[in-house]
Amino acid sequence: MADLISVIVTTYNREDALDAVLRALARQTDRDFEVVVADDGSRPATAEMVNAWKKRAGFPLDHAWQEDKGFRAAEIRNRAILLARGAYCIFIDGDCIPRPDFVATHRRLAEPGWFVTGNRALMSKSLTAIVLQQRLEPGVWKLSEWLQQRLRGGINRLAPLLSLSLGPLRKIRSSAWRGARSCNLAIWRSDLDRVDGFDAAYSGWGKEDSDLLVRLLSAGVRRKDGVFATGILHLWHPEADRSQLPENERQLDRSLSDKRIRAQHGLSTLDMAAEKLSATS
Repeated sequence: MADLISVIVTTYNREDALDAVLRALARQTDRDFEVVVADDGSRPATAEMVNAWKKRAGFPLDHAWQEDKGFRAAEIRNRAILLARGAYCIFIDGDCIPRPDFVATHRRLAEPGWFVTGNRALMSKSLTAIVLQQRLEPGVWKLSEWLQQRLRGGINRLAPLLSLSLGPLRKIRSSAWRGARSCNLAIWRSDLDRVDGFDAAYSGWGKEDSDLLVRLLSAGVRRKDGVFATGILHLWHPEADRSQLPENERQLDRSLSDKRIRAQHGLSTLDMAAEKLSATS
């Protein structure tokens, strides 16, 4: 296992949530990681906050930004991947709070030839507001506190917060892509390069993460479940605009039928664009 892990955090105009995530990352028991914020066109306040965090983070922190042209999560994640220095990349969203052993657990589960899919507990709108307004640290709450929150409706389920040693059962869904999300996903950088990263042909909300997993599976990379180990706390947010979902689903169907491995507009596309820009400057 490579020493340095790159944690890639996707965000858009939600500084309070991103601040909570960075605070949780600062509490990690495993200190051998860096963070790259993948910023899909946020206002300057996000960059200002990230710059302030760089001075006190205790871990290397970088910031990838692109112009706001709508939801382009695939492309901004690729930009962050190109900035990352780790041999292993963990993707989380900028409203998903990791617990203190999150990086350590992902490191323990990392295995060549496999990507690791985690899960999440969704927090209610009211609990999210309290956590953000009072700058609470839910990542360190005990299970008894979460049990109380579950009974009050503060979270939708307890299972992601439980720890179980599943052994070989973690590989029972080795060829399944459904149910996995990029809000808690770990992939070797070499495997990302192999499939050319996320596909920026997907715009608008939905299926860009499924497309990546389908292509990884087509390339021979298998799925390993991080359930009952790597669960994160997902802050409430309004539902995203899903108007592009039907077209994204059609693209995913084509990836499945074609058994595509390489992205149509992936990491190499950004590399070539950077080379052309450098040549003309």
